[in-house]
Amino acid sequence: MPDVDDLPELLLDLAVPHEDINVLVGRRGLVTRDAGTRRLLEECVEELVRDVGVEAGDAEGARRFGERLAEAPEALGGYFAAYVFVAALPWTRAYHEERGVPAEVTRHTLADLGRNMASHRRRYGTGGVRAPRWLVHHFRGELYQLGRLQFERATVGERTAPVLRAAGMDAVPGEPALALHVPDFRGPLTPAACDRSLALAERFFRRHFPEEPYRAAMCHSWLLDPQLKGYLDADSNIVRFQERFRVAPRDTEPADEEPVRFVFGDPSLPVDDLPRRTSVERAVGDHLRAGGHWYVRYGWFPL
Repeated sequence: MPDVDDLPELLLDLAVPHEDINVLVGRRGLVTRDAGTRRLLEECVEELVRDVGVEAGDAEGARRFGERLAEAPEALGGYFAAYVFVAALPWTRAYHEERGVPAEVTRHTLADLGRNMASHRRRYGTGGVRAPRWLVHHFRGELYQLGRLQFERATVGERTAPVLRAAGMDAVPGEPALALHVPDFRGPLTPAACDRSLALAERFFRRHFPEEPYRAAMCHSWLLDPQLKGYLDADSNIVRFQERFRVAPRDTEPADEEPVRFVFGDPSLPVDDLPRRTSVERAVGDHLRAGGHWYVRYGWFPL
């Protein structure tokens, strides 16, 4: 663990919210002074970095990692995961340096820790790491923030392949494909910002992962639900984003919580109370209030 003088600077590099920094520095001793907690930290870091650099790393290991985090003392609250990611930072940075990843890309990518903590506070009103298993991808070198979008080194799965084939992609299980993600707290999803991200990604993966030929980008998101076009203007950012993709038929099960989580920050909010301040808020809430459902859709486009 970094000492109390170095820890604040590292937390700032990871975009940890300012209101959480003093708490993390103050509770550091709860991790380092107790032998059991220190051993748990070491074991969690070992689990996290075991697959550094492995494309589509061990999913079972990620599950175990999440379970071990839950063993942390109650006094640390939801902050224990943050200490684990800070302690794992040297391994992640070393892998990025080995691959020649620019320091700016490393910083922007790992700043998702701070974004995740901001989401936790927005939903629960307290400090903590909201989805630590999601951050495994970042700290294992699988995912990179390149401009407005995030790109994950992935492969087409056995269940994903037929879905993508239904959308017109000649998908083969096991072939490389970039999974595209849209992070929060990054401003509008403008076409120009997406174009810039895609150009950055093309150069980035060709230079730093030349052995992995990516011929397609795929996305699994409520943002690809065509029903949004019934509520948003044709030139809206979300509709323009959708038009990049060839979208597969929808899943049979609705996913109403997904847009509520990402638009309003809390999937448990009562539908009748959802605000109507923006066009997206009105679209999500009005559709649900009218008895409709939202669906997560698979889409892809060639690179």
